[in-house]
Amino acid sequence: MANLKEIRNRITSVNSTMQITSAMKMVSAAKLKRAQDAITQMRPYAEKLQEILSNVSSTLDSSEGVYSKPREEKKVLMVAITSNRGLCGGFNNNVVKKINSIIKTIPQSNVMILPIGKKARDAYKNSGKIYSGNTIPDGLESIWDDLTFANVTAIANKIMEAYVAGEFDKVVLVYNKFKNAATQEIVAEQYLPILPPQNSAASSQSEYIFEPSKEVIVEDLIPKSLKVQIYKALLDSRASEHGARMTAMHKATDNANDLKKELKLFYNKARQAAITNEILEIVGGAEALNG
Repeated sequence: MANLKEIRNRITSVNSTMQITSAMKMVSAAKLKRAQDAITQMRPYAEKLQEILSNVSSTLDSSEGVYSKPREEKKVLMVAITSNRGLCGGFNNNVVKKINSIIKTIPQSNVMILPIGKKARDAYKNSGKIYSGNTIPDGLESIWDDLTFANVTAIANKIMEAYVAGEFDKVVLVYNKFKNAATQEIVAEQYLPILPPQNSAASSQSEYIFEPSKEVIVEDLIPKSLKVQIYKALLDSRASEHGARMTAMHKATDNANDLKKELKLFYNKARQAAITNEILEIVGGAEALNG
């Protein structure tokens, strides 16, 4: 049985932990508001642009649709979007689990992983699957320090260049899609080649008028849409990270508070037992002297 000093030290430790988790919860809540506003404003535009992109791509022939032409999936690039920090529940681990489940369905020798986030890099640093080509630069974790469309564009351009050069036949984004502060949906989204519209029957009956020309649309709209798509994924992941961390820290604070109450109750019982024993010893000693 622990003595009173050990229990007091543990209560102090739990109280300090509770203060830290409570502070982290408030910080994540403040960051979540900005991140949620960013993805909420971005998502309708990105989804509509993606719809237009799919429809335009479906009208292109193989010579024009370099980003939409299906290929035999000999080499697949998995873009793992995680955070640089932990303490956010299963946020990062869910991405790793999703990638591992996908890898099981295809030959492992054909899969390379591009980590965007330190947690993804740490998960696969000893697997030999991290992409180490010259086309895409290393150290993409720094994107979280300054997440802007301009910085994301540089990454998207490198991925598209690698795809056009034939380094990969398929590119998949794996990230957490933000729903609300308590819920994040893990998503494996095909980035390249561009998928045809889901309602192919309706799209095949549509006629498109290209202005100024189809070539200009291909050269401008499709690359821009691909940049927006990966930017949306990163914004989704950032909002999901803050939501997951806020939820995890809220639960940790509640658990610490419950543990603190249990320790205080245990401390009071132990203290009362110690006082009772001291009284019994004093009474026993007095009786011995009187006898």
